[in-house]
Amino acid sequence: MTTRSNGPSAGLGWLANGFSVGFRHPKPLLGGAALLIVACLLPTLITLPMQFGAMANGTPASPTAVVSIMAVSMLVSLLILPLYAGYLQVVDAAERGLPARARDVFNPYRQGEAWRLIGFGLANIVVYIAVIGIVIVLAGGGIVSWYMQALTAQAAHQPPPGLPSGFGTAMALFMVVGLFMMGFYAISLGQVALGKRSVFGAMGDGVVGALKNLLPLVVFAVSLVLAWIVVIIAFAIVALVLTLIAKFVGAWLMLVLMVPLYLALMLTMIAVMFGVMYHLWRDVCGGDAMAGMAAATAA
Repeated sequence: MTTRSNGPSAGLGWLANGFSVGFRHPKPLLGGAALLIVACLLPTLITLPMQFGAMANGTPASPTAVVSIMAVSMLVSLLILPLYAGYLQVVDAAERGLPARARDVFNPYRQGEAWRLIGFGLANIVVYIAVIGIVIVLAGGGIVSWYMQALTAQAAHQPPPGLPSGFGTAMALFMVVGLFMMGFYAISLGQVALGKRSVFGAMGDGVVGALKNLLPLVVFAVSLVLAWIVVIIAFAIVALVLTLIAKFVGAWLMLVLMVPLYLALMLTMIAVMFGVMYHLWRDVCGGDAMAGMAAATAA
């Protein structure tokens, strides 16, 4: 599978296309985003009662409860991963002018592709754990003991310990690795969901594609931070205006207006995120997959 390198301006193009894709295809993408939010909130029906139970007793959650919550969250996240692939397929269909419906996010389950995608998720968890371990080793093992001390201090309602040596190095390494992993995940998920690659083949493409496009990934990250600042400022201005209106009309009006605004922001963020992932994948690997689809259609 061929992976292509792109110029620095591609990072801006990924962000611009990510913002525009939801406006070009609002019905399937915003509807699919709503289904994703509902699916992601389902685990809280299990984990929240466990957390509230610990809070009601006035004691920190036991190690067994913490492990149980983490296990449930990880299991559900693996079950939700096929929906992410389904959402990318909805974006792909909408961008290529094919019929796209919000409920198509469930297509990986309907088409028997879920197990391959869950395997992809498990492989990624192993990679993430390995990467975190490597960063910690490079930055110094004191971070692990510091983190455990911080958790103990939090449970005992004591001030946290001072930052360990190597903490700044670890944060810098995590930023660099996080930037690489962002590109790696977008490309590899696109290859599994759209390119129909094997799990390890897709992950290999993700590694090579991310390495070839580190510079546009940096440009994308910087432009994303700037765009996020603008969004926060705009949202704060709207919230301030609604607060002033509420003083004259009533607090209920602010609640009525803020909830739909917050939901709209969440839906837009999901559409933008997956739009960016799709266009990143398409610029790096998408040409081969689309050519294969076109040949199959012509045949």
